[in-house]
Amino acid sequence: MIYCVIPKELEAELFDKMVDYYRDNPGVTVIIDRRHGPDRRAGQDAGAFKERRLIRDRRRARVTGTFPDTDQPDS
Repeated sequence: MIYCVIPKELEAELFDKMVDYYRDNPGVTVIIDRRHGPDRRAGQDAGAFKERRLIRDRRRARVTGTFPDTDQPDS
């Protein structure tokens, strides 16, 4: 699903045009941004959010230890 977000200030000008433009595309929904109030991230640097983010690696961990040395067979 793709959302085409229209700012509240441009609702009267763009909303109907964009709905008409994407009418034949069922994968796109046109919505109006109705958020209000201060941005909760305001005043914080990106590092504060980066520290809270967890990146997980779902791959299987390698077997611990080392592999024995092997000699190449004589030809």
